[in-house]
Amino acid sequence: MNTPARVRAREQKRADFQVIEALVEDRAKVLDIGCGDGELLKLLEETRRVDGRGIELSQAGVNRCVANGLSVIQGDADRDLVDYPDDSFDYVILSQTIQAVHRPRTVLAQLLRIGKRAIVSLPNFAHWRIRVQILSRGRMPVTNRLPYSWYDTPNIHYCTIRDFVELCREMAVHIDHKAVFDAHGRRLADGAPLFWLNIFGEQAVFLLSR
Repeated sequence: MNTPARVRAREQKRADFQVIEALVEDRAKVLDIGCGDGELLKLLEETRRVDGRGIELSQAGVNRCVANGLSVIQGDADRDLVDYPDDSFDYVILSQTIQAVHRPRTVLAQLLRIGKRAIVSLPNFAHWRIRVQILSRGRMPVTNRLPYSWYDTPNIHYCTIRDFVELCREMAVHIDHKAVFDAHGRRLADGAPLFWLNIFGEQAVFLLSR
């Protein structure tokens, strides 16, 4: 039986993927970093007919991707992106992964070196529910989007929407498009001020260029 939390999680994931699908052009050359079981890459191959490649740290994830007919290799975003030539791909995607890498700034620079454009999605650590949990309980929060306890989380660098926007500004990275979703997977108004998005947005998707 599906609980409301599981249903919401799937809706949020679909919202994330739907935006990425809309941003990627037909027949583009795409690299999906941290592609997991390949769900997004498979979607893009089927609907956008992309020339898709993937990198996944988990061998189990790589095995699932390969079994599903995807071109995915085992690799580490912190170490292996330097091996790709400049402008190798039309889009490089980092979906719900930037908070789990050791050097987010370096990885972001690599995305925009090997890809003409980059798509980054991330959970927002400044969402109001997280703020309430910290204030009321005095403990690291656990939510649908951040479901791990502090001692077993794969997330190393929690960041907020504002943090990421500021990082892009410092690196002179252009934000060509952004989409922010609340806890129910509903898209917030694009023209809303940043402080509002940073409070009520649970996840965000950014299209970036140099």
